[in-house]
Amino acid sequence: MSQMRMIFRLISRLPLKQVGQSIRTMNSSSAKRLAGKVAIITASTDGIGYSIAERLGQDGVKVMISSRKQKNVDSSLQKLKSLGIEASGLVCHVAKREDRAKMIQKTLDDFGGIDIFVSNAAANPHFGPLLSCSEEAWDKIFETNVKATFMLCKEIIPHMEKRGGGSIVIVSSIGGYQPSPVIGAYSVSKTALLGLTKALVHECSPRNIRVNGIAPGVIKTRFSEQLWKDEESTISQMAKNMTPMKRFGEPKECAGTVSFLVSDDASYITGETILVTGGIDARL
Repeated sequence: MSQMRMIFRLISRLPLKQVGQSIRTMNSSSAKRLAGKVAIITASTDGIGYSIAERLGQDGVKVMISSRKQKNVDSSLQKLKSLGIEASGLVCHVAKREDRAKMIQKTLDDFGGIDIFVSNAAANPHFGPLLSCSEEAWDKIFETNVKATFMLCKEIIPHMEKRGGGSIVIVSSIGGYQPSPVIGAYSVSKTALLGLTKALVHECSPRNIRVNGIAPGVIKTRFSEQLWKDEESTISQMAKNMTPMKRFGEPKECAGTVSFLVSDDASYITGETILVTGGIDARL
């Protein structure tokens, strides 16, 4: 008798109530593959960041979310908790040292440690030709997108070590591989994150910390709405036509990739950035 037939025969002998309970237990177990883990996700009250927080929370992770606006934190916490997710949050401008320190300390106070860090916060105050980018805009882009990401990694890694290891995911962009002519400065900052992901591997691996990234294409978020909101516009049609799947991505499609990268399914993967682009190929 095959193993599957034996399982079905055993199940058929159980009372219906017990069968239902067993199925719910199996579903709960598979859905909580990251149970007991604690994650910090920056810029996580909307778009890709929120979807990552929700997905990790559904996988059993205790999530610390943040935004620059308190009302966004409150609204997102309410949504997460209504889904049965254990979550906390606060206002955090990642470019400010004191805000980063508060976020890390609140995570330790509320959840007792840190296992996962997802760097999603980004700024792009300049839209137009690269050479028209002001020094002020350039500094803001690199302060938020690159320096803050590095500093948070540096500040969080010691806490991961105390837990015996951890996982970092850095959100880059397809623009990091193929700079856009209208968001050139932002694209260069995302290229720097591709390098940071690889550079951290040598020091993090002995600490049992994996470092990976994702590079989204055009994902339907408020941050990128100029590219997709008006689907009949020339820029939207161009973006869709260059995508083999002929559609724009959804935030949850990035979240699933992050869930994989921080799980044991990716235990031998580090220093990689996964394209989430609907088929757009890229290389440096």
